[in-house]
Amino acid sequence: MSPDDYCQQKAAQSGSSFYYSFLFLPAERRRAITALYAFCREVDDTVDEATDESVARAKLAWWRKEIGAMLSGAPTHPVTKALEPHLVPYSLDGKHLLAIVDGMEMDLNQTRYLDYPALKRYCWHVAGVVGILSASIFGATRPQTLEYAERLGLAFQLTNIIRDVGEDARKGRIYLPVSELQQFQVTAADILNARHSDNFEQLMAFQTERAKKTYEEAYALLPGEDRRAQRPGLIMASIYRTLLTEIEADRFHVLEHKISLTPIRKLWLAWKTYVRG
Repeated sequence: MSPDDYCQQKAAQSGSSFYYSFLFLPAERRRAITALYAFCREVDDTVDEATDESVARAKLAWWRKEIGAMLSGAPTHPVTKALEPHLVPYSLDGKHLLAIVDGMEMDLNQTRYLDYPALKRYCWHVAGVVGILSASIFGATRPQTLEYAERLGLAFQLTNIIRDVGEDARKGRIYLPVSELQQFQVTAADILNARHSDNFEQLMAFQTERAKKTYEEAYALLPGEDRRAQRPGLIMASIYRTLLTEIEADRFHVLEHKISLTPIRKLWLAWKTYVRG
């Protein structure tokens, strides 16, 4: 299996909404973004699948060294071998790749965030920089496009947090800020024990409105000159915003089950957004 095939398989197996946004890209850009996505999945799995924290930290340390090897032209892993040829053509910065690894390590260091500014710092590492790297691959000709992509990455992560409250709680993690739990009189025990309530619905409605506002802030930053090139990100936004609508319609029953869109619906949203330009 070639490095590109390895990354393609990794992306397809994930079932992620990101996969649908790649489908309409030219071949070379599709290979680059698929390699970047596979890199993110590999690093994320290092933490999510580890049963021993020391092993997870050791693996993350290995990834930092592997990024250094890739930057010097000597990658050893299929993902870094696939990503390395795209570093220079798409101006992919090694510090952003290292920031992603740092974000994954944050999950080993803490399972709670005191307030929204603290949560935003985490989101920048695991999503904001991914947005910047992705926009560079899609084709960014204006600095403001990277600001848009960073903000869009934040919106995606806020959506993930809303969708995954129950799943994260089963791993002992709560990403909803402690100050906001207190504001809506929802306890950590309520989250960890999947106790749905009116207060919880109000808390989640608050989270959803902030996510929606963040999408609007991102759209406002996107220069018209780069809009067509950035359609993959807009496709993702269409899918994720539809998911938010579904979660709202279900009255935020995210503690008991994970709400998702069917593959055919994601494909339809992707096609509709692409055609709209």
